[in-house]
Amino acid sequence: MPSRSTDALFQLIKSLEKSEKRNLKLFVNRNSGSESLKSILLFDALDKMAEYDEALLLKKVPSVSKQQLSNTKALLYRQILSSLRVLKDDRNVDMQLHEMMDNARLLYNKGLYHQTLKILERLKEFARTYHQYTYLQQGLFLRRR
Repeated sequence: MPSRSTDALFQLIKSLEKSEKRNLKLFVNRNSGSESLKSILLFDALDKMAEYDEALLLKKVPSVSKQQLSNTKALLYRQILSSLRVLKDDRNVDMQLHEMMDNARLLYNKGLYHQTLKILERLKEFARTYHQYTYLQQGLFLRRR
C-alpha cells in the first residue's frame, strides 16, 4: 500500500489549478468510455480528499474494485498528463518543437520524404525564431539519414 502522503497521482491532482481540472474533465469526456467514467469518478474522489487514504477511496468509488484501482489510477495519471500537454502545448516552445520533430520522424518512417522536408523547414524557422539551436542540429541529422 502506498504511503499516505506520497501517492504520485494524489500529488498531481492536488497540484492542478481549477482551469486544468475543468480541462481534464472536458478532455476525458471527449474520449468517453466506461474506463474514462471510472477515472473521472476516481479523480473527483481524490480531489475532495485532504490526504490520500486508499481504503476511504475504495469506499467513495464503489465502481472501482481494489484489483482495478492500480490500472484506473495509471489511466487517470496518463489522462491528466495528456490533458496538460494539450492545454499547455501552445505556450511551450520546447513542446511545440518536440512535436514537430516527432511528426517529421513519423512521416520519414512512412517514406513521405517531401512532407518530412516541409515540416523540417518549418521546424528550422521556428527554432531560429526562438534561438533553439539544438533542434536545428537534430533536424539536420534527421534530414541526412
